[in-house]
Amino acid sequence: MHIIKNRVVSIGYTLRDAENQFIETSSNFEPLVYLHGHENIIPGLEKALEGKTEGDAFTVTISAADAYGERDENLVIQVPLENFEGAGTVKAGMQFEADTPEGSQMVTVTQVEGSTVTVDANHPMAGMDLTFDITVVSVREASPEEISHGHPHHPHHAHGRHHHCDGCGGCG
Repeated sequence: MHIIKNRVVSIGYTLRDAENQFIETSSNFEPLVYLHGHENIIPGLEKALEGKTEGDAFTVTISAADAYGERDENLVIQVPLENFEGAGTVKAGMQFEADTPEGSQMVTVTQVEGSTVTVDANHPMAGMDLTFDITVVSVREASPEEISHGHPHHPHHAHGRHHHCDGCGGCG
C-alpha cells in the first residue's frame, strides 16, 4: 500500500543535522505514527514519504524552510523576570509555555541578566537542514474518525516529542 493522503503511516527514523551530528532516533521508542496529508510532521518529510510503501528505506535531507522554518530573530525577545513569578530560579535552557496573541507557544530561555530574561520562540531546530534515515514500517487506511480528528488513534502513542493531540478524546 502506497503512502497517500489519509493513510496512517508508521516510520522508524534517525535524525542528523547538516554536520552529520546525531540528534535523535526512534529506535529506542515505538516508531513514529502519523496521518499522512494532515500536517502531522514537517512538510519536507511528508513530501519525501509520498508514494513510498511498507519496507522502503531511504535517506533524505530536508531544507530548513521545509522542516521547522528559518530562524526569525523577531521571535527573540526580552521580558521582565517578574513575568516568571512562581517559576523558581529561571535559567538559560528552561522552556515555558507563553500566551501570545496567536495562542500558546513554547519559548526557550536563552539568557538571564539582572531583571531581564531573553526568550526565543523559534523552534529549537529552526534554521537547520535535517537529514533523516527513514524506514517505512507500516501503511494502513485511516478510519473516518482518524481523518475527521486529523491524527491517528492507537493504544500506544509514538514518542511524545512528536505526537500532537488536540484533546479530541479519541485516543483512549
